[in-house]
Amino acid sequence: MLKLLRIVVVVIAAVLICLVGTIYALLRFRHPSSVGVVARAFGALHPLFGLKVIKRPKPEFTQPAIYIGNHQNNYDMVTIAGMVPERTVSVGKRSLIWIPFFGLVYWATGNIFIHREKRSSAISTMNKVGEIIREKQISIWMFPEGTRSRGRGLLPFKTGAFHTAIAAGVPIVPVVCSDLHHKVDLNRWNNGVVICETLDPIDTSGYSRENVKELMDKCYKQMADKLAELNQEVAALEK
Repeated sequence: MLKLLRIVVVVIAAVLICLVGTIYALLRFRHPSSVGVVARAFGALHPLFGLKVIKRPKPEFTQPAIYIGNHQNNYDMVTIAGMVPERTVSVGKRSLIWIPFFGLVYWATGNIFIHREKRSSAISTMNKVGEIIREKQISIWMFPEGTRSRGRGLLPFKTGAFHTAIAAGVPIVPVVCSDLHHKVDLNRWNNGVVICETLDPIDTSGYSRENVKELMDKCYKQMADKLAELNQEVAALEK
């Protein structure tokens, strides 16, 4: 019964956020900060899932950057989504636009679509993303794993986010959320604690296409270490 009630309430709330968010974004002429407003609205739904989300952003850091987060499962929408800062849009696969209600708000808020199936199109899009960052002075949110990990830990990174950061001349800012795998049982009132933390910016000025893998490995290690640290902290809090 609790599961059914939660599903109904969450679906109604999500549809309302999508509809109101679409109107809001269009009235603002797809202002880049609209993405963060809608993302944080979704993030505010976490109590409906019995989750307590502890957020540790870095509000003092305001310059354009590439934000990279770990992508776990559909509950990312109410956890790490709440960490999207101002003037930040995301890069997502074009098929997202066909998701009822969500696809509309994703487009209206000014996110960038990419053809992942076509390598030439994807590379061209990422080059354009670098230009957009410089021209509009905005940040980009990406999931470098390219897919949901679904309990498989931090998956290997793809290079797109790192090439883009180097080309745009902006730092990379990792954002890590503690483990969500098997975390949520919709029939359980209390599903525990999740911690999301923004790490220190990583300077990309010393990197190029030739040593991009070094940058990628550096970011991967920092995120993997932080993920393990946050999981330990959550385990201690939930004892």
